[in-house]
Amino acid sequence: MTIEYATQYRRASQIPPDPGKPYFIERGMGDRALLFTDLFTVYAGGEQTEGTFNFFTCEGPKGDTIPAHLHPDTYEVFFVTDGAVRLFVEDTAGEQYEKLLTSGDFGFVPKNCPHAYRIERHGSRIVGVAAGPGGTFERFFENLGTPVEGPDLPTAPYVPERSKFATVPQRYDVRFLPDHQWRTP
Repeated sequence: MTIEYATQYRRASQIPPDPGKPYFIERGMGDRALLFTDLFTVYAGGEQTEGTFNFFTCEGPKGDTIPAHLHPDTYEVFFVTDGAVRLFVEDTAGEQYEKLLTSGDFGFVPKNCPHAYRIERHGSRIVGVAAGPGGTFERFFENLGTPVEGPDLPTAPYVPERSKFATVPQRYDVRFLPDHQWRTP
């Protein structure tokens, strides 16, 4: 059995709301949120790490490329534990990279670099870590998306209200690039 805490984001969470407290999260638990078709599970965030890093997973069905975006002050890593994920990244000089990551592969996205991904196989899972001087962005997923209870991947996508795009991303060091074009396939 795990301890549940009330947090500013959820009525019940296995993640303590303050730093300096050891904790454990059992498989299938964590703070889960659906954004479009992807399920994000947060295991550690800014509150626990004093704003130094976050740790989360992303899983979902084979689907479309997520919207291009960047994090002005946050570095992000992608480690694929299951399936296949195509990562698109553009460096600050404008050179674009595209790589199919499969189980055991790693991708690094420096701060201020446009990027996106596309899940290529059903059941794919990404382990993500983000860190930087701007803090962490893990609560972006549930504030733009919607919190999810239970261990299963929802079957219906969640598309946020248009008004949320005007305020939520900037609070979490996310800048969407609606006109960005990937020159790679």
